[in-house]
Amino acid sequence: MNYNEAYAKLEKYGQLHVLKYYDELTSDEQKELLQQIEDTDMEVLALCSHRNEPDERGKITPLAVMQLPEIEANKEEFTSAGIDAIKAGKVGAVLLAGGMGTRLGSDAPKGVYNIGITKEVYIFERLIENLLDVVHLTGTWIHLFIMTSDKNHETTTRFFEEKNYFGYNKEYITFFMQDMAPASDYEGKVYMETKSKMSTSPNGNGGWFLSMMKWGVVDKIRKEGIEWLNVFAVDNVLQRIADPCFVGATIRKNCAVGAKVVRKNAPDEKIGVMCLEDGRPSIVEYYELTEELMNTKDANGEPAYNFGVILNYLFREKDLEEIVAKKLPLHVVEKKIPYLNEKGETVKPEEPNGCKFEQLVLDMVYQLDSCLPYEVVRNYEFAPIKNKTGVDSVESARALCKENGIEL
Repeated sequence: MNYNEAYAKLEKYGQLHVLKYYDELTSDEQKELLQQIEDTDMEVLALCSHRNEPDERGKITPLAVMQLPEIEANKEEFTSAGIDAIKAGKVGAVLLAGGMGTRLGSDAPKGVYNIGITKEVYIFERLIENLLDVVHLTGTWIHLFIMTSDKNHETTTRFFEEKNYFGYNKEYITFFMQDMAPASDYEGKVYMETKSKMSTSPNGNGGWFLSMMKWGVVDKIRKEGIEWLNVFAVDNVLQRIADPCFVGATIRKNCAVGAKVVRKNAPDEKIGVMCLEDGRPSIVEYYELTEELMNTKDANGEPAYNFGVILNYLFREKDLEEIVAKKLPLHVVEKKIPYLNEKGETVKPEEPNGCKFEQLVLDMVYQLDSCLPYEVVRNYEFAPIKNKTGVDSVESARALCKENGIEL
């Protein structure tokens, strides 16, 4: 894209301020800015005007969960089926690691954060160790696809190289970058991060497969004959990945997607819950959970919406291709966005000052006709690291690691 083409595109969407400092930029910076303008979907900025409109939801009803007693009773059958699929090369894993450790007080990618006490133990290291458990059990290397972002790609790939991939076979690790979406003020004017770069943010936890397609990673998945992808977030250091019993249960129950869930520790815990929405599998976010839903009981007198998702899903690859072809909805999220002010100075706001645009994994689940919510033991598989101290923190994750005999 040349300057005139970029000007025309920006003019169409009312974003000509993006070129304010163009003449001050180096030749390389100008090329990078023009490329970013070409790659950026400006149409999403119009969604800002709808940010206060609630998402329309269908009729919410309970979705039965496969609970621990049923899993235990069928463990041998499920595990055998899962091991067969893994040995046949049909299972891959996708690590969502595009985020930074900002809330942990770090400017580095979240995965490189050290949770060790007497030695170095990195978040990435813990996840690789968990996956290696399955590799050793099955005698099979599992393809691991690691999603980074433009803010942490170099640092993440270099870190894995320096740590020799924590003992994982590097031939089975593929990095790809998450698509970015523009970030804007409340009027839909895109912010400038620097004089040569528009402010952007990752396109949400539902944008991972589309990003894989754009990076050509899906071609590799097809070539390798991978039929199932276990997608999981970087911040849960206890989660089991490519868990044979989970894989086998999803296959045996002939479900389009499996979702690991934990029993909630309180009715109002800040965690999304599995449900049916107009008869299709879906997720109700914690802030959407009304008093009525919280108090609804199932046939056994137990809370009907008592199992929270932990962002560990098993999707059929062929379904994912159909989902992204339909184009998932974009959600407008209010965030604190650093920006250049009129004087060209960087401002770091203390309160939300604009919009980011995200696709969500719950919309991927909703596109499918069946889902297996699969209960896992909370203290064995759920140690999220969102904060430095307190609830869901480095402190709480360390305590849970110790409880599971993991040396830190």
